[in-house]
Amino acid sequence: MPGENQKKRPPAKRARGPIDVHTKKRQGVRLYDRSALVPIICERLSKGETMTSICSGEGMPSYRAVMDWCAEDETVSAGIAQARVRGFDALADECLLIANKTCEGIETVEKADGSVEVRKGDMLGHRKLQIETRLKLLAKWDPKRYGEKQQIEHSGSIDVAGELMSARKRSGKPG
Repeated sequence: MPGENQKKRPPAKRARGPIDVHTKKRQGVRLYDRSALVPIICERLSKGETMTSICSGEGMPSYRAVMDWCAEDETVSAGIAQARVRGFDALADECLLIANKTCEGIETVEKADGSVEVRKGDMLGHRKLQIETRLKLLAKWDPKRYGEKQQIEHSGSIDVAGELMSARKRSGKPG
């Protein structure tokens, strides 16, 4: 037979190795298991963690990949949006915890004569900065719920009927 002398080629081997639960690597391209990662991402978002910090973690997709998932799948987008809202509430709760908890610290001050003064006490300025930063971010991220309410007041009066009549007279149409 003509094909007997030829060696049979073994079937092509697929790249095997330890596979992470959340990621799969194939030919140098990292593929992510969206169904496993989206609930993890949503859980972390709902605790107040930012998407950037979540995506910079080991075994997590890039920020861009998550945004692509949101664009491709409406349920992923809705889940992440709900998790963000819960995360905003978590940040607001965190502000209360920071405000109610004292933070002991050491402050060193160098005096004009060269001596150093060491003070122990509550790090009030640091706590104020933490709270203010969170509140400003909340006001930007969710202005309807956490932004400052702006109210426009009008003083004086406008005679709408009179303005319409004068506009009709100027145009030459009968009133």
